[in-house]
Amino acid sequence: CGHEVEKMSKSKFNVQTPDELVERYGADTLRCYEMFLGPLTQHKPWDTQGISGVHNFLRKLHRLFIGKSDGASSDAAQRSLHKTIKKVSDDLERHAFNTVISALMIGVNELLDAKGHQPELLRPLAILVSPVAPHLAEELWQLVGGADSVLDQPWPEADVKWLTSDEIT
Repeated sequence: CGHEVEKMSKSKFNVQTPDELVERYGADTLRCYEMFLGPLTQHKPWDTQGISGVHNFLRKLHRLFIGKSDGASSDAAQRSLHKTIKKVSDDLERHAFNTVISALMIGVNELLDAKGHQPELLRPLAILVSPVAPHLAEELWQLVGGADSVLDQPWPEADVKWLTSDEIT
C-alpha cells in the first residue's frame, strides 16, 4: 500500500555504491545489513535507512565485549547463550541469514540484560558472529583473549540443559 519498489538505476539517480557504505559504516555492517533484509531468494527494496540499525547492533555487540565481568555467569546468561547457539546453528544450516542476524540481536540484548560479560560466554558468541561479521568477530576474539584466529575455532555446541527452563513467568 503506497510502497513502490524500484530497481537501482543510473537513469533514476538511485544508485548507491557499496564503497560509500563501507567507508561510512564498515564492511561488516554492509554485509550484515544485506543479510538482514530478508531471504536470499526474495526481492527486497533497497533502502539504506535501515543500515544504521544494523550498525548500532554491531556497536552494541562491541560494547558487550568491553564490559566489565562481575564474577561467574548467571543462569539467565548461560540460557541466553545456548539458545542463541542453537538458533544461529539451525538457521545457518537452512541458509536463513536474516534470522541469524535477528537471533544474534536478541542474544546480545539478553546477554547485556543478564550482565553476561564473562569470557566463557563471549568466546562462543564471537565464533557465532564470525560467518556474518568476520572482521568484527576477529577483533572481539582478541578482546576476550582468544588465541589464533576466530575462524580456526570449533563451532560451539548448544548444551541441552540450558535450552529448557525450570520456571516460566
